[in-house]
Amino acid sequence: MNVVREINKINERELELGISGSWHDEYKDSAYVFIGGLHFDLTEGDVITIFSQYGEVMDVNLPRDKTTGKPRGFAFLMYEDQRSTVLAVDNLNGANVLGKTLRVDHVKNYKQPKVKGDDGEWEEPEEQSLNARPEMIIDGGQASDSDASSVISIDPEDPMRDYILAQRKEEKALKKSKKSKKSKKSKTSKKRRGDDDKR
Repeated sequence: MNVVREINKINERELELGISGSWHDEYKDSAYVFIGGLHFDLTEGDVITIFSQYGEVMDVNLPRDKTTGKPRGFAFLMYEDQRSTVLAVDNLNGANVLGKTLRVDHVKNYKQPKVKGDDGEWEEPEEQSLNARPEMIIDGGQASDSDASSVISIDPEDPMRDYILAQRKEEKALKKSKKSKKSKKSKTSKKRRGDDDKR
């Protein structure tokens, strides 16, 4: 709780003094935050739900007790954009969740947890884990090279997903009907010109 008060005092002091730089600038190269004081009943999904209000969560590490498998009460979370860490630290540090006060702070040098290799030995991961990144679905309709760049991926968890897909299908159908009308008009106008030439 003392750390929470200290961070809040630093923020208040910066506001009073009108300092242009912030203590957050020291952590501008890290998109990770430390979350302490988590209730033991919270899952990774709960942590993502709480912290996603300040940005897209890309990775969450909720260490668990090796014997019981229960969460140990702290986590490390990575945002897609580093600026989200500032919002999370400023707004969620000291927040009360399920009767426990959260401690949220920047992490300067986060190391991914080790993974078991083929031989059963613990080793550094080859690639960065992004276990909280939502699976993106790309609208799989027939797309030409010209509109391939306009395809936007849709989060499968998005409540508007079905509506957006329906809108895209309607737009594609409308474009196709306009193209077919134009081609029919050009064929009939060529045919008329050919008839005029014969007269």
